[in-house]
Amino acid sequence: MKVTLSFDNGPEPDVTPQVLEVLSHWGVRAIFFVLGHKLEEPDRLALAQRAHREGHRIGNHTFSHSIPFGELKDPHAAEEEISRTQALIGPLSDDDRLFRPFGGGMLNPTLLNRPAIECLVRGRYTVALWNCVPRDWEEPQGWPLRALHECRNQRWSVVVLHDLPTGAMNQLDRFLAMLHEEGASFSQDLPQELTPLRRGQLIADLTPYSQ
Repeated sequence: MKVTLSFDNGPEPDVTPQVLEVLSHWGVRAIFFVLGHKLEEPDRLALAQRAHREGHRIGNHTFSHSIPFGELKDPHAAEEEISRTQALIGPLSDDDRLFRPFGGGMLNPTLLNRPAIECLVRGRYTVALWNCVPRDWEEPQGWPLRALHECRNQRWSVVVLHDLPTGAMNQLDRFLAMLHEEGASFSQDLPQELTPLRRGQLIADLTPYSQ
């Protein structure tokens, strides 16, 4: 069982420090997909900087997180959502710029559009998808069992959690204990089948994820 942990929609001053402490306790490094509009606040940017210092990867999860790119009235607004956030991430991004589209946990053709894909190719981004969404925001107490079940049934799980003030991250320590009990290994990389665009190069057909 191989697991990549990712945390979307932060940073949050009341939650992200707790997440970082739990990850440090277990010696696990993750990926934080941050929102651009939050990084405009100095205290939240400082949390992203802390996560980076502690060995976690920082990825781009759009600026506003308001609408899937395939549903934008102005398709070209996607480029600003990506580029504006990346400018705020700046040196916190490693050599492999990670971008995760907003889709409410669903992999479908509304995730991207043509201007977004062109921007991602030009910027040599890696599109980071997922295959395990235990919907922690809906079930703050019970999500670890759902996540564990999904991880048991996949060779490599990319788990999407959220460092948001829902109470769900109070169960993170419990979840990591379960994974260690199962003998899981942890990675900060992503499986090829979930990175259809890698460093600006098409690895797989993007049609299932674009309008």
